[in-house]
Amino acid sequence: MTTVRVVVGGAVCERGRLLAARRSAPPALAGRWELPGGKVEDDETPQQALERELREELGVEAAALERIPGEWVLRPGYVLQVWTARLVSGVPRPLEDHDELRWLLPGEENQVDWLDQDRPAVAEAMRRLAATAGATGVRP
Repeated sequence: MTTVRVVVGGAVCERGRLLAARRSAPPALAGRWELPGGKVEDDETPQQALERELREELGVEAAALERIPGEWVLRPGYVLQVWTARLVSGVPRPLEDHDELRWLLPGEENQVDWLDQDRPAVAEAMRRLAATAGATGVRP
């Protein structure tokens, strides 16, 4: 029986925007954009892993909120699960594996070259942001 490792990504949302992170490593992924996150360790829940990864990669405290439905194969033995997250404290900055961050409003998601596996979760996160903005009648 093969074990599948879960990698978590964070759809970090603030003020109606989604945080995108540009990979700086490994070379095969450098220059492409993703939802920040990383591997779930054996002693962690996916939510705990996401909060740890956002602390390590972006220097922020964040709270994992709700899982976006679906999971996507990254490579054999690894799947991506994405959770929405909100910032608790700190200002995101690229500390590990990223060289640039960008906040994107709904409709701006195609301004960056997302990793293929992140695209469905990004589309759902943007749909939710747009629906929230529409429900409040306020432009983000």
